[in-house]
Amino acid sequence: MRKEVIDVIVVGAGPTGLMLAAELRLHGVRVLVLERDAEPTPIVRALGMHARSIEIMDQRGLLDRFLAHGKTHPLGGFFAGIQKPAPERLDTAHPYVLGIPQPLIDGLLAERAVELGAEIRRGCGLASLTQDEDAVTAELADGTRCRARYLVGCDGGRSMVRKQLGVGFPGEPSRVDTLLGEMRLTASAEELATVMARVRRTQLRFGAMPLGDGRYRVVVPAEGVAADRSIPPTLEEFRRQLRATAGTDFGVHSPHWLSRFGDATRLAERYRVGRVLLAGDAAHIHPPVGGQGLNLGVQDAFNLGWKLAAAIAGWAPEGLLDSYEAERRPVAADVLDNSRAQMELMSLEPGAQALRRLLSRLMDFDEVTRYLTEKIIAVDVRYDFGEGHARLGWRQRDVALAHGRLYERMHGGRGLLLDPAGRLSVAGWEDRVDHVVDTGEEWELPAALLRPDGHVAWIGDDERSLQGPLRRWFGAPAG
Repeated sequence: MRKEVIDVIVVGAGPTGLMLAAELRLHGVRVLVLERDAEPTPIVRALGMHARSIEIMDQRGLLDRFLAHGKTHPLGGFFAGIQKPAPERLDTAHPYVLGIPQPLIDGLLAERAVELGAEIRRGCGLASLTQDEDAVTAELADGTRCRARYLVGCDGGRSMVRKQLGVGFPGEPSRVDTLLGEMRLTASAEELATVMARVRRTQLRFGAMPLGDGRYRVVVPAEGVAADRSIPPTLEEFRRQLRATAGTDFGVHSPHWLSRFGDATRLAERYRVGRVLLAGDAAHIHPPVGGQGLNLGVQDAFNLGWKLAAAIAGWAPEGLLDSYEAERRPVAADVLDNSRAQMELMSLEPGAQALRRLLSRLMDFDEVTRYLTEKIIAVDVRYDFGEGHARLGWRQRDVALAHGRLYERMHGGRGLLLDPAGRLSVAGWEDRVDHVVDTGEEWELPAALLRPDGHVAWIGDDERSLQGPLRRWFGAPAG
């Protein structure tokens, strides 16, 4: 008997893969998540979430879980570590950073995916994949095979899926490596603060952040670029580099984990080959300046999830699944560029330092700081939906309605027609689009059609002009 074909295999149980699995399960898609590692990693590569990712959690009713495990911090000092006050009245209901370590983010997203019915198999690495017109066959390292209608590689910068597809990953290799680890120190808080203040005047890839219980997150430039970054550094390497950078090793001892990362910058030539797609670091890698990597991957998953679910359900209009690459690849290219710029501004070379001083003065202008801040927190993303209202293609911030909030109406991952006057209809699309007759003082537009990811697909008050966007994003009407 032929083995049953599931809907989607997601390779990689990091934040991108887990977010995608949860999004797919909202629409009843059968999802299997394959993860090579037998246990979740304790390594804290990311420390928090920016405004757009916070909005995404709010749109899906998950934000309270994240707030319970994290701490909010004021915006500021994102771009190349240049400290400036955050702009006022940013276009978001969440103008803060949510400090929460990546293992907690992964755990909360895994919890959500499993609650919704996703299966996560840990210790199951991908060995190879093949595809035909109907499905993708994944062979695992233990020799077993799984077959699915689609497969999505969310398996990181060294993506096996991308390599199996033969998709090019052009860009620049690492020029510098940075050591990262969690350990204990014997140095006093006073000594640490004094040395930090002195060294960080010039070297921003250095620091020791207290984590509580006597533990510290330590970051320091590596001596050179590692031939194999998957091999962790030693504690002695940390000591040596701390002494070279700060003149002391602070008595580091008892490491919990040690790692290293580089500043390679690469972008996949394609995000889709047939029934196989790429998301997160499998599609793009860049230096971690600005804390954009995890957020970029989660936002990839948020864009892809409903589109892939539509393809599986059979109502996806032509080109919908390909709009994932068309929309998200330019966003990634922009993040790569601003990461490159930030790395140059953090160089100790005289020219880079002169440019840094100039940009710091320019950032005293609100327009400059606003532009750079919105870029880092990803509230500046606008997809090209063609001609129309000035808000077309932008994501819609949360607003208060007469009854609750807008984002409370989006927890199910469906489209939404917000119709203040109640004169419009989504007849034929009721299984895909919610019709909300409501408004509030914060809503300043006519009726608006929102995609499941919250981007504005139409604004107007005429039923006839609404039909085109409904068909474009939600397919033909039922019946």
